[in-house]
Amino acid sequence: MTDEKKTESIEREPEDLNVLMLRRREELEQLMKLGINPYPYEFARDAFSVQIIEQFHDDAPQRTVAIAGRIMSIRRMGKASFCHIQDSQGRIQAYLKRDDLGTVYDAFKLMDIGDIVGLKGFVFRTKMGEVSIHASELILLSKSLRPLPIAKEKIDEQGNKTVYDPFSDKELRYRQRYLDLAVNQNVRQVFVQRAKMISALRRFLDERGYLEVETPVLQPIYGGASARPFITHHNALDVKLYMRIADELYLKRLIVGGYDGVYEISKDFRNEGMDRTHNPEFTMMELYVAYKDYRWMMNLVEELVSTVAMAINGTMTVKLGDHEINFTPPWKRITMFDAIKEKTGKELRGKTEVELRTISKELHIEVDPKIGAGGIIDEIFGEKVEPHLIQPTFITDYPLEMSPLAKKHRVEPGLVERFEAIVNGKELCNAFSELNDPLDQRSRFEEQMRLLDRGDEEAQVLDEDFLRALEYGMPPTTGLGIGIDRLTMLLTNQDSIRDVIFFPQMKSEGR
Repeated sequence: MTDEKKTESIEREPEDLNVLMLRRREELEQLMKLGINPYPYEFARDAFSVQIIEQFHDDAPQRTVAIAGRIMSIRRMGKASFCHIQDSQGRIQAYLKRDDLGTVYDAFKLMDIGDIVGLKGFVFRTKMGEVSIHASELILLSKSLRPLPIAKEKIDEQGNKTVYDPFSDKELRYRQRYLDLAVNQNVRQVFVQRAKMISALRRFLDERGYLEVETPVLQPIYGGASARPFITHHNALDVKLYMRIADELYLKRLIVGGYDGVYEISKDFRNEGMDRTHNPEFTMMELYVAYKDYRWMMNLVEELVSTVAMAINGTMTVKLGDHEINFTPPWKRITMFDAIKEKTGKELRGKTEVELRTISKELHIEVDPKIGAGGIIDEIFGEKVEPHLIQPTFITDYPLEMSPLAKKHRVEPGLVERFEAIVNGKELCNAFSELNDPLDQRSRFEEQMRLLDRGDEEAQVLDEDFLRALEYGMPPTTGLGIGIDRLTMLLTNQDSIRDVIFFPQMKSEGR
């Protein structure tokens, strides 16, 4: 088996791929004829690649290890061979000799890049200076029947690495994430960082005494955000149900029930378009704390995000494309109207819907005739302001029409106590002083229903049970929602939400 057959490229024609797959099946049959089980049940490993390399010292006693992983390269030299084994931590070289392995070495000729093996042996340093494992035992753990898209690498005399034919087809990577993870170690690391980020966030909230809870995914009435829901049907009850678009209304019911602080890290679903920052299934963290307001929550958000950034990156400064983002508190704070005026020169305070439509035309912004004044202001902000907010910025004090669940501003008529944190031109989180006046809340819901009747499919619906809960009394409360996927994008320098979701939504293959 030649080295050329091992460096298989993702660019090959389908008929060539079929030939390679056929050859691997033939190898499988030959291995079985040799009495080798290509899919055994277990392997007792006791070490990992990176750990072995980091702990090795030339003057230390000889150490015997057992590792398991995927073969990622093979270099055959007659009675001896080198290969690289990749496990969950990284890669390590293995040295195999026929004199040590006997007939198993002959079976190794039937193994390929992508096969998963177990290997036992002692650790040593080669003449080239690479920490390696001298194998005394080799066990096939899983025969790979499809060739991996292995990139070829060349290192010059100065140590510079050039990679040829990397597995970089984005659509194929997203569809076959298992393959992406198998061959792109940097992709695996992004998801390790995501997991560490969520752990750090949960630890931050737990240490402050907030209770992690779970609320329904399937709901008889959707609410808590302005979005279109996914609809399903429960056969046994013969009722229509909605997949949640937010956790807000159920979490506030728990505040009514007497909890001082609750949070949930959950999957939410919105039946909307997809782009580099939107996926129909996404992860949110929502937090509600009694007896606090949105000003207190701004301080908490600064502390939370900067703490999480330090936990996974060791710094509050991250590189995002051409920008360097600094999460060190305090962050800039500016009202929505002031931010719009600063960027456009237009004063939107107190303007009617007709006046706002005129201003939007002057700014060359097309707005849907179905949306109201709040939607027009949101469109102007999204087009002219949001993309230019690179460093962490709190946009505060939104128009009443845009925020049916937020409390009226204590000083400014027509506004609510709400903020969004904008980073790198995109919303990271949304927070309110929560509306706890049941009569005002009913009036806001009724206005939303009028917008729904006008054709605004993202307007919110009236939830009688939630109103009943408020009528029993909810203390002053502040609430927060943070997009976990977007926070991951920011802290791992990823440009697309699909790069931080294991299995993003895709069109069906062939469509």
